[in-house]
Amino acid sequence: MSEFDSLQKNINSIKNRIENACLKVDRNPNNIQLIPVTKTVETDRILQVVRMGYPAIAENRVQEARRKIKQMGQTAEQLEWHFVGHLQSNKVNKVVRFASMVQSIDRMKIAEKMNRRLNKVGKQMDVLIQVNVSGEESKYGLAPDNTLAFIEECAKLDHLNIKGLMTIGLFSDDWPKVRQGFRELRRLQGKITALQIDHVQMQYLSMGMTNDFEIAIEEGANMIRIGRGIFGERMHPDSYYWPGINEAKSHHQNTRNN
Repeated sequence: MSEFDSLQKNINSIKNRIENACLKVDRNPNNIQLIPVTKTVETDRILQVVRMGYPAIAENRVQEARRKIKQMGQTAEQLEWHFVGHLQSNKVNKVVRFASMVQSIDRMKIAEKMNRRLNKVGKQMDVLIQVNVSGEESKYGLAPDNTLAFIEECAKLDHLNIKGLMTIGLFSDDWPKVRQGFRELRRLQGKITALQIDHVQMQYLSMGMTNDFEIAIEEGANMIRIGRGIFGERMHPDSYYWPGINEAKSHHQNTRNN
């Protein structure tokens, strides 16, 4: 089987799983946006998936994304780059240059620095607010109880367009608990929507990865982030992308993330 055929088979499998999940809860599969997570994936394989109809891709590390963009040349300008990793202060200026959306905003320091940089270059940026619904220490994101106040402050930054919420599901095979976390994010989305905060839209609920996206869809996700399910297992453990996670959590995360 060729590389293209293998990727197409994986994409078709994910699409079937999306359709089956939507069928269970009477949702339209066309309303679910699939974002391929391309960390560690080389550009030739990424472009094969892009040609299958997925021009929005997600990266976790700024340096890796910039390398790929340089390799792709003008083709990179036609893609929609989502940044989904933990954003460090010294990388904000670089992210602003290439990202179409940052899905991992969870600190006011970062939001304010992004806003200043965006103002300087005359640009707007769509962002999602990352929420840690599982409460795991290995994850970044706001505590659910702190999210509303954060969004109210973040909404004052006129170069950031708040478009919704993002979370990484519980690293567990206890599926009822995984579902509970996704349900919590949906509840939070509804609460924020009802408040009709100026300059805040709850358009996207980004949750669900290779092992748990069906549950996420059943609980309201309309954006899912899939890496392994499309590209296969990675050479690097996920501790490479989230430094500071202890070894046990890193191993468990590597089996479940994206």
